[in-house]
Amino acid sequence: MRDKNTHKQILFMHTPMLDSGGYPDGCPFNSRRGGRTLATIESLGMLDEPRVRVMAPVAVTRDEALSFHTGAYLDVLEQTSRGEHNFKALKMGVGTPDCPVFTDMLNFSLMASGGTLTGARLLMDGKAGVVFNPHGGFHHAHAASAGGFCYINDVVIAAKELVSAGRKVVVLDLDAHHLDGVQDAFYDSDSVTTISLHENGKTLFPGTGHENEQGIGKGKGHSINIPLPVGTFDDIYRYAFVQVVEPLLEHLAPDVLILELGMDGLAGDPLAHLNLTNNVYAELLERIVRLNVPILAVGGGGYNVRDTVRSWALCWSVLSGTAEDDMAMMAGMGGVMLENTAWFGGLRDRTLLSHGGYRDEVEKEIKRVVHYLKDTVFPIHGI
Repeated sequence: MRDKNTHKQILFMHTPMLDSGGYPDGCPFNSRRGGRTLATIESLGMLDEPRVRVMAPVAVTRDEALSFHTGAYLDVLEQTSRGEHNFKALKMGVGTPDCPVFTDMLNFSLMASGGTLTGARLLMDGKAGVVFNPHGGFHHAHAASAGGFCYINDVVIAAKELVSAGRKVVVLDLDAHHLDGVQDAFYDSDSVTTISLHENGKTLFPGTGHENEQGIGKGKGHSINIPLPVGTFDDIYRYAFVQVVEPLLEHLAPDVLILELGMDGLAGDPLAHLNLTNNVYAELLERIVRLNVPILAVGGGGYNVRDTVRSWALCWSVLSGTAEDDMAMMAGMGGVMLENTAWFGGLRDRTLLSHGGYRDEVEKEIKRVVHYLKDTVFPIHGI
């Protein structure tokens, strides 16, 4: 549990603007998950402490976006947002099924990303200890192309801002999809270390993030990937975290941890094939919080909206240190409060007795990857 005596604020980034418009209804990426999460945590009293509050983001400006994205790409996003779609935009990934064109697309993306950059600056200035921007986490956007529902890469922009201020940054990505845009941005640099636990690229977009992708030049050893086989379950996911991620975080001792909390690793997500429950995310967050590092959390994926909202609310309870002592009470009222008559267990998932039918194969593969990373990455860092 976070130290109750700390004076730093714990902030949930949101503006009502992000509850309207946004991605079209047929798109798997639901723009309203952040607002629904806010409504859930508010109904459960998890905004009642004086240090905990909601803050409106400031949209990323064009100049700020240019810290990573090319001017030509931003021009295309602006033109496409006005309805001027052409082949050049399509070549940059805009107008594809996973990056659809929608009204005011660029301004919406800049505002959603703004929560991440605003949060980075508040952490940098010592005004906040934890910031959660559920609207952020666009880790597939590249400097000159969109991809995977992502147009503006808020994670890279925020990381660059922190690095320019002399902060040591680690990006820990728990989304089911690999953070290809973020990894590529820092692949030849030691200024930012990326650590990603994601479904193996052999079975899931974007097809990257294999364990031998470890950076080049000065960046060697600063890209750490733990590809997960189909059917990965809580116990072995926890094992990978404890064996690889935790020692790296303790050794690297970042000034700021950027944490992508994609919930598409949950069992039943329509776009991924892992078999996790939100209980393991809550447990690992508790371990992360105990490191006492400023945390900039972002949303990312999660395409079963109801499960994502419930799980983000659970993550918020850990990040903010609110309502954890009241879990028994919430379990009794969870079905009504969360508008979910199928499960009355409050925020936490059922324990899954099945491991997707792959237990032995999954354990063998993840243990192989863990040993490989200990042999190849740990010596680079003197672990």
